[in-house]
Amino acid sequence: MNKRNRILLLAGALGLAGGLVATRLMTRSRGAVDVREGELPTAGVLDTLALAVDVLAPTFAKGVIIRRPAVVALAERLELDRRAIGRMQKLRNKYGSGPLMLPLPIRKQAVILTPEHARRVLDESPEPFSAASSEKRAALSHFEPHGSLISQCPERTARRRFNEDVLEHERAVHHMVDKFLPVVDDEAGRLLAKARTQGELDWDTFNAGWTRMVRRVVFGDAAAGDQTISDMIIELRKAANWAFMHPKKTGLRSRFLARIQSYLDRAEPGSLAAVAASVPQSGDTMANHQVPQWLFAFDAAGMATFRALALLAAHPDQAARARAELRSHPGIDRQYLPFLRSTVLESLRLWPTTPAILRQSTRATQWEGGTMPEGTGILLFTPFFHRDDGRMDCADRFAPELWLKDDKVRDVQDRDWPLVPFSSGPVMCPARNLVLMLTSVMLGALIGEDDGIHRLTPSQQGRLDPARLPGTLDNYSLRFVVGAHNDAGTTGW
Repeated sequence: MNKRNRILLLAGALGLAGGLVATRLMTRSRGAVDVREGELPTAGVLDTLALAVDVLAPTFAKGVIIRRPAVVALAERLELDRRAIGRMQKLRNKYGSGPLMLPLPIRKQAVILTPEHARRVLDESPEPFSAASSEKRAALSHFEPHGSLISQCPERTARRRFNEDVLEHERAVHHMVDKFLPVVDDEAGRLLAKARTQGELDWDTFNAGWTRMVRRVVFGDAAAGDQTISDMIIELRKAANWAFMHPKKTGLRSRFLARIQSYLDRAEPGSLAAVAASVPQSGDTMANHQVPQWLFAFDAAGMATFRALALLAAHPDQAARARAELRSHPGIDRQYLPFLRSTVLESLRLWPTTPAILRQSTRATQWEGGTMPEGTGILLFTPFFHRDDGRMDCADRFAPELWLKDDKVRDVQDRDWPLVPFSSGPVMCPARNLVLMLTSVMLGALIGEDDGIHRLTPSQQGRLDPARLPGTLDNYSLRFVVGAHNDAGTTGW
């Protein structure tokens, strides 16, 4: 473990200790809530400290742009995400609906506490709630300085349209499905073959196959073995984890963006690069700055797929249903697998790959409790809304039915509760449907074979209690046995 990771682990341990101290102090001294007429409630100093220790510090330590495996493992052992959700519940119970302002000396900051306010912020993005927050610009500019997410109008309009056109955000099935599914099948077969040789499927094996599949889908078969481009974005994302606290690797970034441009210029048939070449672009588009976000998003999708595999391993009946769906959707019909898509969505609900959704107000806004000033940073802590057991009966269990309606995946807006694995509103991830198509097909390819992936290794079978799933799931340490399944009993899964 390098020095920086040791520091992060120490910070996490000190943060946990600090949280315990802050909790004790707050139980001894519960001052009056600071609410003035016409103003939003402001958190007390101790509550702000507890929020920083229990919510903000662990989220930052795990890595917002790219995960730090050692810290993720620590978070699972210490149940840090469950503790963070509990802290958010306490703040809501104490301060009401909010939004809750934090008394920070360096900037105006608000925390969203209710689903109604979460929905408003997402629906009213990018104006007056811009996705290009100061923190996000500082982080993403390390590898996509002209990306849509951190752009302002009018450039944002052209860049967003390009992403939507290429990724086909409104289509449940991308028109290139007949090209993409064979790629998924081929890479799934490769990684299963390696897993059989090893005797198990681990994260490194899965991730290598997943990343190879992503390169082929995005750039074409010519990029299948281009580990260099994947290593480049990993290095840039590690720097981006530190946002404005780390100098930009401008030389590496330039080489990375040039490498992307070379694939876009080639526009290999059957790839997203070819689709990009066919859609309208303007001088503001800067396509090679949009592609890094696709690679970034697909990395998170791989984590969600591997965790979804663990969910099915812990739920034999649901696994049998998934295989039945596969049998009824052979060949190209696998393009739309509602139950397997809902399984991936549940993985993202239970263990969000985007734990912090950030916005920044471009003008003063009115709320029931008062006025939020212009320039206020806004935090939506996704795990709180996804797993609030005070409002959700299924908060800690596998509930794919949340995402199904009339045997189809629900529309993202077709719900009162803000379950937002791909964000929501006008700034929703434009790759949502493409990601769900590829992840569900990959998941199906892994579990569909008689000698595929059907259970966790014996030493890990107690990690996922169906009655109360863990607050954090360390995907890096998951291990699966390759072997025959048994739908009639529990020995297969």
